[in-house]
Amino acid sequence: MNKLEILYAKLVFKFNTEKRMATARKLASLLRNDFTLMDALSRIEKIESKNGKKPNEPFAIVMREWQKSLERGMSFSDATRGWVPPEETLLVTSGNLSDLVVALENVSRVVEGTQRIKRAMTSAIAYPLFLLALTFGVIILVGIYLVPPLAEIAGDNMLWRGMAASLIWVSDFSIKYWYLFVLCFLALIFIIWISLPNWTGKVRAKFDKLPPWNVYKEQMAVGWLMSLSSMVAAGITIPDSMRMLADNSNKYVRSILEDTLHYIANGDNLGMALSNTGFNFPNEEIIGDLAIYADMNGFDQNLSRVANDYLEASVRRMESISNTLNSVGILLVSAIIAWVVLGTFQMQDQITSALS
Repeated sequence: MNKLEILYAKLVFKFNTEKRMATARKLASLLRNDFTLMDALSRIEKIESKNGKKPNEPFAIVMREWQKSLERGMSFSDATRGWVPPEETLLVTSGNLSDLVVALENVSRVVEGTQRIKRAMTSAIAYPLFLLALTFGVIILVGIYLVPPLAEIAGDNMLWRGMAASLIWVSDFSIKYWYLFVLCFLALIFIIWISLPNWTGKVRAKFDKLPPWNVYKEQMAVGWLMSLSSMVAAGITIPDSMRMLADNSNKYVRSILEDTLHYIANGDNLGMALSNTGFNFPNEEIIGDLAIYADMNGFDQNLSRVANDYLEASVRRMESISNTLNSVGILLVSAIIAWVVLGTFQMQDQITSALS
């Protein structure tokens, strides 16, 4: 097996989330039925390779590579490192401290939860973004192709009024500077895209109330809370869990978790520490719940329930945001089309009046 085949298997395994989660559940089921880890990996490898008839199937290669790593004395989390996203390796690391079966089931639960919120996030952003691009496109096309023939008929001495005058202005601007529309639109998208995982601080906290930053915050908060609940359930302390999650997060989430850790080190419980950061992460209700449950028995069960409830509520909020943004986008496009139609009628009326 050459390096190219291993690289291909690694890419397929990492990006085929649905099948990867099915493999995790299958592995957990075999371990729960008293298979050793090596035997469980071997059984899955046989299934994926069709009893050895297709040894180069990506998932079969992955199982064999994991077995080789385990034979060299690696832990399961070290064997999977680089084959799965970092957050999944992190959850399996917690399984080394307690129960690998529980850890694998937690991986499936967390990843499926974050996938749901990602799909909701995509729905909330993609269509409004398309409508915004369509709006820019309509303005440019009208300015370049619709208005100039009418203006040519009227002549240079025509004094335009009302919406007709605005169409003429847009036409002149589009012909001369249409590329500015495109560059500004692409620059805006690029700046927002870069800011989502990297922008931190108190000003960012204010923007987190507005789309698309509030949508991104929701996604990150769901992933963090579900991962935290899984790690706490596996027996890892809150400070250790927070530190591990911070080390494996992007700059935006890491800055929040590090501030929270600072307050935890000073004696605050999780909810109080999150409140004192001033970032309102995840939100006031969740922070209040965590402040109450952190001092009660059975915090791990309560945290898991809060995480699951937050996932469901977040999906509903994403759908609500999506519907709102879609409605605004449709109204914007409709307004632009109405402006073009009315402006065109005014141009025709004014041309007719000037020629009569």
